[in-house]
Amino acid sequence: MNEHLRTALGLAAAGVPALPLRVGKVPFWNCPGCAKNACGGRPNMKTSGPCRCLRPCHAWAAATTNPDVLTSKAWMFAWVQASAVAYHPGGASLTVVDLDDADAVSWARECLPPTRTVPTTRGEHWIYLGAMRSANAVRPGVDIKSLMQYARWLGPGTGTMTPLPDAVRALVEGEETTPGRGELVSSSPGRATWDADVATGCRHTEKYVRTGLARGLALVMARTESGAASQAFGVAQFLAKQHAQCPGPCGLDALGQEVITAAVSVGVPEPYAARAVGNGLNASGGRAA
Repeated sequence: MNEHLRTALGLAAAGVPALPLRVGKVPFWNCPGCAKNACGGRPNMKTSGPCRCLRPCHAWAAATTNPDVLTSKAWMFAWVQASAVAYHPGGASLTVVDLDDADAVSWARECLPPTRTVPTTRGEHWIYLGAMRSANAVRPGVDIKSLMQYARWLGPGTGTMTPLPDAVRALVEGEETTPGRGELVSSSPGRATWDADVATGCRHTEKYVRTGLARGLALVMARTESGAASQAFGVAQFLAKQHAQCPGPCGLDALGQEVITAAVSVGVPEPYAARAVGNGLNASGGRAA
């Protein structure tokens, strides 16, 4: 039994659902029977639970407290290759406020009640009692990990866990609420237009950029009930990574404005949308503006 499996079994014994992570701090790939949601997605990545296959497919949803599953032959291939252990905070009625840098930690110390803290590579995890909806980029350097998300296990931390405060819930309530179309909570600026004139240092073709942008906008505008701001963050981050090796400029600000406009069109408050997109564009570091 390797160290990661022992850690997972310890978490499971404490009622914390665990799963293995591969190199890069990401879950193992879905097996062929679960690829492209063929098995129903456990189901559709909205809840944890049984899957048709026996492997640790579907990321956070595969996390379990069942020692027989954790030590099964179907999971052993993952433990042999695992580089870390993750847990599903929501499955243990916990919420992790992921503070990604020193500025975020300073903000938390000023604005949030103290609770158990775990040092990370660049910041801290603050762990509260109580589960809630997860969301990325709720403010600069701050992600909320609870339901439908996993967090890397970095040790038990120090301090006493306190109940989830309204201040944390409010971060996601404002970020993730998506009113119906036609009920916009802010006025979007005029739609920015990206073209080759603003991307004189881009190494990609115009067709390549426009295709990626169109797909991203479609993902954002599909979030008519919730999650549009988090989706905008992910799309902006993806776009920035596509241009990370370009000499620049690539017109990312214009691309970002299109993503903001898409998020606002499904009801995300414009300040939240702009912040999520800005954080996404800068998340990969050194973007070619």
